[in-house]
Amino acid sequence: MPDLLTIRSLSSSPSLLTILIPILLSFILSSMIAYLYEKTFHGLSYSRNFVQAMILGSIVVSIVMQAIGDNLVRGLGMLGALAIIRFRTNLKDSRDMVFLFASMAVGIASGVHSYAIAIIGGLSFSAAVLILSKSPLGQKSFFDGLLRFSMINNPENNRRCEEILSRYCRVFILITIREIAKNRFDVAYHVKFKDSRVQADFLSEFNEIDTIQGVQLLLQETTVEI
Repeated sequence: MPDLLTIRSLSSSPSLLTILIPILLSFILSSMIAYLYEKTFHGLSYSRNFVQAMILGSIVVSIVMQAIGDNLVRGLGMLGALAIIRFRTNLKDSRDMVFLFASMAVGIASGVHSYAIAIIGGLSFSAAVLILSKSPLGQKSFFDGLLRFSMINNPENNRRCEEILSRYCRVFILITIREIAKNRFDVAYHVKFKDSRVQADFLSEFNEIDTIQGVQLLLQETTVEI
């Protein structure tokens, strides 16, 4: 039985097994990374296409690395072919970029038949993701969501808004305010609730103020594709 950690394709005509093992390994490891990305994601915009792109990209990289092998001419030809394709996808979050690189890395390691590096590296990255997701590191300024509404600017409205926010929120920070009409302003707050079960009551009290319109609460836990 071949050793899956050391098997290599050294001939110009590799067997079916030596072709399939890197592809399957890159699929399994990148799927694990994509699953952890989905489970540890915190944000307002979740892209299912990005998760699938991590898995498919890892498989493509594995195939490319097998095609190149140790042949310098193939490598230069592949570089020239890929230069024709222009990737203009902008990643909004640096964390997304790290996950994408991790997925590509296990694909590269699998493609060059460094199975031990691919497996140990993929498992180590996954363990680090789980540890960081459970630790308080980087969560100091974490908020539950974004509150947005428009209001007429007067002292009574300002007082009532501050009172509701203080009663329901542990932390709230004004992030934007802009004038959209004469004496009417569009306002946005980052909010962290004392108790997440009172969000409906929180919105109801804001809607009871006659001079406030268009109350919206965008939650960080929302995983919809925008």
